[in-house]
Amino acid sequence: MTGHIHSVESMGLVDGPGVRAVVFLQGCPLRCRYCHNPDTQEGGGTAVTPEELTARLLRFRPYFKRGGGVTFSGGEPLMQPEFLAEMLERLHQAGIHTCLDTAGAGKGDYEAILANTDLVLFDVKHEDPDAYHALTGGEIRRPQAFAEAVRKAGVPMWVRHVVVPGLTDGEEHLAALRDYVETLPRVERVELLPYHTMGVEKYAALGRPYSLEGVPEMDKARCAALEEKWFRTWNQRA
Repeated sequence: MTGHIHSVESMGLVDGPGVRAVVFLQGCPLRCRYCHNPDTQEGGGTAVTPEELTARLLRFRPYFKRGGGVTFSGGEPLMQPEFLAEMLERLHQAGIHTCLDTAGAGKGDYEAILANTDLVLFDVKHEDPDAYHALTGGEIRRPQAFAEAVRKAGVPMWVRHVVVPGLTDGEEHLAALRDYVETLPRVERVELLPYHTMGVEKYAALGRPYSLEGVPEMDKARCAALEEKWFRTWNQRA
């Protein structure tokens, strides 16, 4: 078995609890308008076996004290289900906390993956089907099916949502998003992530247009205030 990874970050601090190694898997079916990792969307990447990657990740074990571990991100990690499931099982056997950072845009059949996942970081793009498609190019039925699989598996979830000025920062939208989050299973925390432009230069390097050209970065203080207003209930429990 061989997987394809874009990169590995050894000291991630915003990808789940504690200090984490973050594995960015290659490939994603979505084309989110604000994607800051467009270089992970297509195929390619570095080929690696589960044995090789496990050995590499276990070298970071000393940093995983106080609740850290390994997070699989992307791209969309669910697009390499067999490799992901194998890696999660190997890490669980080694006693490592595992986290899955995903938009839920996989191919289905998530039982083996979720069996060895300790936490899901669920990137909710939008709660409205038409707006979801306009924002990502995908169909909302995929993340809906994934959320149901998480419900059946009983895995806790942190919800994340990118707030883009003029696109996903409206009060009506955030009220609808809150109602949607109410329907999700075992939500422990809701994080509103301020839109940034750090990935814009990658589009030029890839020879691709950037659809949000000219949209300003989201004000961090306003984003924090919106999170406090609409999602305080969940975050008080954390």
